[in-house]
Amino acid sequence: MLVTRPVPQGRRLGQLIEERGGTAIYLPALEIQPLAELPGSRAAKGPVDGFQLVIFVSVNAVTHGALSLLGTRRDLRLAAIGRATAQALEGLGFPVSVVPEGGFDSEALLASPALAQVKGQRILIVRGEGGREVLGTELTARGASVTYAEVYRRLPGRPEPATLQALEELWRHGGIHAYTATSSELLEALMGIVTPRIRELMDSTALLTGAPRVAEAAGRLRIGSPVIMANGPTDDALVEALQTWTEARRKPSSDA
Repeated sequence: MLVTRPVPQGRRLGQLIEERGGTAIYLPALEIQPLAELPGSRAAKGPVDGFQLVIFVSVNAVTHGALSLLGTRRDLRLAAIGRATAQALEGLGFPVSVVPEGGFDSEALLASPALAQVKGQRILIVRGEGGREVLGTELTARGASVTYAEVYRRLPGRPEPATLQALEELWRHGGIHAYTATSSELLEALMGIVTPRIRELMDSTALLTGAPRVAEAAGRLRIGSPVIMANGPTDDALVEALQTWTEARRKPSSDA
């Protein structure tokens, strides 16, 4: 299994794969670079008392922004884009008030009843540099005043040529049965760093994801991979889908 998530998230997914008897090969397609400054959010550098809601859009947003922005405050109203992000906040001792009931993206969070009436509220969105605008745009349309705290930058992975050649050789000899992509941005980054031969091999290799937008991106990028669709982008959901797919491949055909 080729794991393409950035470090350290990719390591946990790989560990779960290996606990189920698989082998994880790592090729981070993106690198996460913390930002010392918070572009576009100078008001958020000090106390965040003036915000009625602080939204974290990823685990990386929590990792690189929660402590610096929230400090020791535990009474602020917080929202998380999904369960994994909520767990990251709660792991640091920050209780979360708003989590999507179903789904794990901006659209799912916007569907939460808690965000239906936000007119006049000041909302801080903690995200990576240049993230999706759907959440902020819609909250602004609903009458909220939105500020961004951009706390990290996503950069394309920089694998060594020898690493790519070894991966190509392994792939050519059937050593890669599936590869992951948990976001369309990650899939696009992967396309940009692999060798031409690996790009060809991707078409006949299963793509494991938990986000329909990734499958749509694969079609747009003309990637022919069969898609293994998990119930969500969490590590546990991905591994469950991978195991189900693996077991189905091992069953003998019932055709006469």
